[in-house]
Amino acid sequence: MSDAEDCRVAIIGSGPGGLAAAMLLGHRGAEVTVFESRNDEGGRSGAFTGATQDGIFSFDIGPTFFLYPEMLRSLFAECGLDLDREVSLARLDHHYDLIFEGGPTLSVSSRVDDLEAEIAKISAKDAVGVRPFLTENRRKLEAFAPILQRPFNSLADVARLDMLKALPLLRPHRSVDADLARYFNDPRTRLAFSFQSKYLGMSPYRCPSLFTILGFMEHEFGVHHPIGGTRAVMAAMRRAAERFGVRFRMGEAVSQIAFSGRRAVGVVTANGVQPADAVVVNADFGRAMTRLVPDRLRRRWTDRKIAGKRYSCSTFMLYLGIEGQLDTIGHHSIFLSREYQKNFAEVEAGLTLPQDPSLYVQNACVTDPGLAPAGFSTLYVLMPVGHLREDGLEWSEETRARARALVLARLRDAGFPDLEQRIRFEKIVTPHDWEDEMDVHRGAVFNLAHSLDQMLYLRPHNRFEDLERVYLVGGGTHPGSGLPVIFSGARVSCALLADDLGLDKAPRASKSFAAPMGAFREGEPT
Repeated sequence: MSDAEDCRVAIIGSGPGGLAAAMLLGHRGAEVTVFESRNDEGGRSGAFTGATQDGIFSFDIGPTFFLYPEMLRSLFAECGLDLDREVSLARLDHHYDLIFEGGPTLSVSSRVDDLEAEIAKISAKDAVGVRPFLTENRRKLEAFAPILQRPFNSLADVARLDMLKALPLLRPHRSVDADLARYFNDPRTRLAFSFQSKYLGMSPYRCPSLFTILGFMEHEFGVHHPIGGTRAVMAAMRRAAERFGVRFRMGEAVSQIAFSGRRAVGVVTANGVQPADAVVVNADFGRAMTRLVPDRLRRRWTDRKIAGKRYSCSTFMLYLGIEGQLDTIGHHSIFLSREYQKNFAEVEAGLTLPQDPSLYVQNACVTDPGLAPAGFSTLYVLMPVGHLREDGLEWSEETRARARALVLARLRDAGFPDLEQRIRFEKIVTPHDWEDEMDVHRGAVFNLAHSLDQMLYLRPHNRFEDLERVYLVGGGTHPGSGLPVIFSGARVSCALLADDLGLDKAPRASKSFAAPMGAFREGEPT
């Protein structure tokens, strides 16, 4: 196909991966239509509002911050656009408070001297390991960055030179916790640099050692808050795509992908068959394949295989609109259970509520007061719990009530003031809600687990191997979950699609403005 204007692409879902694909393919001149079942873009990276007599509270649904915004910045640059003209990204001077049950509390920032002083509250000996940890993980990220930016279509891709060079640094058969033990003796120190594995929905005692780079990236590149919440970035990405003629059909769910043999020829919605030359799937992988594609068409990823895969944890969420301001509490707080290893074992088993759970809390109004009415605050509270499974915990009304009471009690344990009497808005989300309302397979909000047997070539491929003209974006494909990684994966998938369909190599300019490409050149690592 030589004429990009004749290339019709249907994108299922407007999460961050779908929005990135819409920008990239629209910029390449394809005729792109995004089909979204919800009325707002962003998917789990979107937002919702709660209207009360006191005013409107605004909450991120899922991700609440950005690591390594250069990945997003280069995505905009590839399309001739300037992210910083579209979104205000505030780099937090104070990343988060790390509250260990029983003490101490660490105030974490990117300043290495300060970080060493905080770690010394746990162990002066461990503080000496901070700089060597950062130095080695800088090398690890440099080695792994090219791998994040290419596909794994065959086993031969696993044996390429960049992968072979990276292996000594990756130590693939160690866990994050075991790898950190080379630098830090106290388990609390290791937890300070490994709790980030929860961004993948995994325990640091099982998560592959590659992912020590997550803690490193926070300290190297900072933690950023988009003013207006994560939704502000999603809205900017939609605006960018629309400048290239991308159409968004909101509230129009795809019920199935249309096929001729094994080749996708369009999507089916309530308005009939919508023809397409290629289909990009941004919907949750397990949910999409088992709902949108007949099992008989899938060889490697049959319903039976999908059912047998390992999945990330889920989350119990409390979104609270609070009377009063919480100025003494940081933007982000992580409360780590005294029995963290036991806590995560309970989460992985998924049979009961955690006994003494850890929590993540976002108090965004200390940075972005416009998210709540004047004199009020928003609190986003996340408790990791098991994903849905046969014979697992049943999320009845009684379970919801017990989980709510448990979270409020643990907030008091973490040093938060007694909040219950000050709640003016409240929304609860359970694993069942993630599955039913957000179409998340088993409520596993971080998708397929990032275990060694579900990464790289062993993860669903960007050019989906079971079908023709079907491409995957999002956390369920290579490289995996997390916003910077999802953006990188969308670039991989779109490059494959462009090659397969012969999209025009001369991208079209934005309809509103065409910013210079600057130092970015296609194909270079970012």
